[in-house]
Amino acid sequence: MSAADRPLAAYATVTAAYWAFMLTDGALRMLVLLHFHELGFSPVQLAFLFTLYEVAGMVTNLAAGWLAARFGLTRTLYLGLGVQVVALAVLTRLDPGWAVTLSVTFVMLTQAASGVAKDLTKMSAKSAVKLLAPGDGALFRWVAALTGSKNAVKGLGFFLGAALLAWLGFQAALWSMAGALALILLAVLVFMPTGLPQGRKGAKFSEVFSKDPAVNWLSAARMFLFGARDTWFVVGIPVFFQATLTGALGWDTRDAFFAVGGFMAVWIILYGAVQAGAPRMLRAKGRDLTSLARGAASWLTGLIVIPLLLALAAMTLSGAPLVAVVVIGLFAFGAIFAVNSSLHSFLILAFSTGERVTLDVGFYYMSNAAGRLLGTLLSGISFQLGGLPACLATAAAMAALSLVAARKLPGGAGHAPSLV
Repeated sequence: MSAADRPLAAYATVTAAYWAFMLTDGALRMLVLLHFHELGFSPVQLAFLFTLYEVAGMVTNLAAGWLAARFGLTRTLYLGLGVQVVALAVLTRLDPGWAVTLSVTFVMLTQAASGVAKDLTKMSAKSAVKLLAPGDGALFRWVAALTGSKNAVKGLGFFLGAALLAWLGFQAALWSMAGALALILLAVLVFMPTGLPQGRKGAKFSEVFSKDPAVNWLSAARMFLFGARDTWFVVGIPVFFQATLTGALGWDTRDAFFAVGGFMAVWIILYGAVQAGAPRMLRAKGRDLTSLARGAASWLTGLIVIPLLLALAAMTLSGAPLVAVVVIGLFAFGAIFAVNSSLHSFLILAFSTGERVTLDVGFYYMSNAAGRLLGTLLSGISFQLGGLPACLATAAAMAALSLVAARKLPGGAGHAPSLV
């Protein structure tokens, strides 16, 4: 029976594959960050470990939309899972005796492969939702459930990565994740229903670039939105917490690993939970596409104010009080960010047509990866130059740019109203 006849079965299989991938993705990021921080890498060096991951994501998303249009969604999904298995296995060959330059280059290249894998998998999963969601107004609910649950699983991955590093060490943790993901890939190959689009031979790469202003402005807003998150998320906050816990507060290094991994995990899990509930929070049922598109800017003000207030706190507080304020503030940031992110994920699918969905989603997630790349670089640079206050102030500036782009959204102009 085909995916069209069994949309829930196909949706469940795609979601399971996406969950498995994001579990390893979150774990790998935490493994690399904490492992190399303990080896003495500076914030800028840590940021550079992830730059090719994001660059690869930008390139991959452009190509992935075309590849899926040309060769089919299931092939790009399987390719993404397979490349991640290989990247995890290759990273186990890292030799602690290598020079810093060689180590950084090797890790950047393996992270680039993981970035390719992540965005092949993401584009495939998100595009499949557009094609599988029933025509009864379920699109926002289906995409919010996929995105929210994915981020909850990725949050577990952050904790898993810290735990595996503490329990098994770097190499054994990587081998365990590679083996588990390989088994998931085999299961998906066996259980994926047939019938998802197999591609069209005439698809041209130039079609990736959208002429729709709604898609283009939304992509710009997405780029700066994720830049605002990753400016503090990738390097600044984990390094701040690790240094403060082991330095000013005198924690054991292993306990600090669990605390940092635990915070990142809980933040992502709660972020995912809010994403999944965004349709209810926005009272989306019965609202048309124009109304939702015009509301995309209204949730961004908090993402400017909160980092600015936290930057001021970082200049006046220290030790445990500062840690407590930062934790509370970043959870509030996460809740507002989650609503924005979920709304964006719905809007890109709503703005896209069935024929262009993989192309528009690929372009949109290319912008997403560009924002992560910008945020990753700014995270290391701003933290090294000005510590936590500079890192948080830079995040606020990125959120302000996202607000500027979101205000340019044409309110769904040219698109039919759509109940969600």
